[in-house]
Formats: sequence, structure tokens, C-alpha cells
Amino acid sequence: MITRIRPSIEKDIYGEKNGLAVERYTLKIPHKLEVSIITYGGIITSIKTPDKNGVIENVVLGYDSLAKYIESNPYFGAIIGRYGNRIANGKFKIENVEYKLKQNNGNNNMHGGIIGFDKVIWKGSTKTSDDSVSLVLNYLSKDMEEGFPGNLNTTVTYILRSDNTLELNYRATTDKKTVVNLTNHSYFNLSGNFINSILDHKLQIHADATLPVNQFLIPTGEFAKVENTPFDFRTFKTIGEDIEKEDEQLKLGLGYDHCWVLNNQTNKVKLIATTYHDESSRMLEVFSDQLGVQLYTGNHLNGLYEKRTGFCLETQHYPNSPNQLNFPSVILNPKEIYASKTVFKFSIK
Repeated sequence: MITRIRPSIEKDIYGEKNGLAVERYTLKIPHKLEVSIITYGGIITSIKTPDKNGVIENVVLGYDSLAKYIESNPYFGAIIGRYGNRIANGKFKIENVEYKLKQNNGNNNMHGGIIGFDKVIWKGSTKTSDDSVSLVLNYLSKDMEEGFPGNLNTTVTYILRSDNTLELNYRATTDKKTVVNLTNHSYFNLSGNFINSILDHKLQIHADATLPVNQFLIPTGEFAKVENTPFDFRTFKTIGEDIEKEDEQLKLGLGYDHCWVLNNQTNKVKLIATTYHDESSRMLEVFSDQLGVQLYTGNHLNGLYEKRTGFCLETQHYPNSPNQLNFPSVILNPKEIYASKTVFKFSIK
């Protein structure tokens, strides 16, 4: 008789901010996958998974204390909102009413502003079933927080399933017409050794086009074919193969910091990207119902972790959509539900 290994979830206190306790939840499948998440920013602080020899190591960049996350954090593992990525000049209009946002990336609003969802304390609760455990995080973003209209009630649910998947479900409602674009900002390094760069990771992205950007990394509104460019990841190649090529877009991003236009433009969950690390044999598959994915190769890391020692695959709507009429709408109306799903599947190839 085969004994089923059931996932478990534990809670402890990670620290304190402004007199409020920050909790840490550890979701675990013994010897297979362990994920730690804190209620500050909904941050994934670690994802531990074995390599081909059974050696269990953390595969996401992060810190070892709450103080470091509060002091300076390039969004390691965090929930990003209200709007992931950039909004040009920190403003947009809804029905001819202009909303001015906090500017925290030059003149742009990026990842929600100065105090985005990555810097607030979420309320946590748990659920369990025979084959999964869930952490449910909730946060009410009040009307005009960081300049965004509407009271936005947001829930992000992390589900660890016995098939070695970590599922992220995003849900939001508003009492006033607003814009929403939620994602997660984990930096992966499947080698498990963060001294190593991620340039040797093999990557495939199911996308025939990207969104070119201007000097402020704002999409121009064009859709550019990846064929015969450094942005062609339609078949597996290492992240480092073309990253140093003479290319205007690469220069603007100091590497990859662009949004890929996914091929299957529906709201169905599909495989969008796969990453593989030869030496460890770890493989990460990313599934999502989003229209785009931002590949960021850690071009600005220069502290505890060096440049390009982590990469992000941020599933999302297109950057600056509120100001681009030819991009799909990101408006959420009262009585509507914003819902999105992304799944990270870990395995050994």
C-alpha cells in the first residue's frame, strides 16, 4: 500500500513592524517542496526543492530578516500591486478624470508606487485538504491609496499541491472604477547557489512578440516579432546566449527587462515558459492565464546578490496599459471580479 504524503502548513512570528506582528507561514511537502511566505508584502522568502541528487536548496533570492526586507528590497518574492510594472508619468485617465499616482521610478509609477502591496501587512488565514494546503492573504487598499481610485479588496491565495505545484490565485473587487494588474516578483536561481549567475539557465517562452520600450522602459505601443532578435526564446536557449549582443532594446533594459506577448491570448491557464538548469537538473514550468510575462534578469542587483544572479517571470497585463488604447483594458468596474491564476511547477528533468 502506497502512503500518500500530505502537505502541511505551519505558522510562526517572523518579526514586527509598527507594533504589528508579521507572520511566516511554511507550506511543506516533505522531501519535495517547501515554501515560506511572510505577511509583510506577501513575500515568498524561500522555495526549497531537491536537485537530481536529492540535495534540497532554496531557489529564490531573499533576505534572512524582516529588517532587511523593510530597509531595502528590490521586490524579492513580493506581491505586486495595485499595478505591476510601469505607468508612464504616474498618471492615467478614466472617463476623462485624471488620476495622479505616486512617482517612484523617475516620473513613472512602478509596481504600485512608494508604498505598494509589497510594503503592507496582509491578513493571513489557512486552509487544508487531502492534497493541498493554502495560505489566504487579504488586504484592503483604500480609495486613493498611492493615487489609485476605489477601495480595492484584494485576496491572494498561495496553494501548495501534492503534485509539486505552487499556485497563486489573485482576486480583487472595487467600489469605484479603477485599474488593476497583480503579479509576483520572485527572483529564481535554480542552481540553489546564489553566487552563480542565471545566464546558464535554459529558457523557453511561448511568445512570438515582445513590447519594445522607450528610454524610460515604457512600451511604445508597438508589437515586435522576436524572430531574428535576441528576444527569441521560442525554443530553448540559455539566458546568457544573446544578452550581451548589440541591440538597442537590450541597451535600454541593461539586459532583459521587457514584456513578452504570449501566444495564446485567452483567459485560460496555459504553459507560458519553462526554465531548466543543467547541473542541478531542476526544472521550473510556469502556467498562467495572463496576456504577458515580464522577463527581468536582475540587471540592477548590486547588494547582497550580484547582477544577474536571479531572474523573474512576472505574469501580468501589459505595462502602461491604462495609457495605451491599443492594449487590452485593465479597468475593473464595481460589481466585477478581477481574477487571475499563475502556477509554478517544480520537477527534476
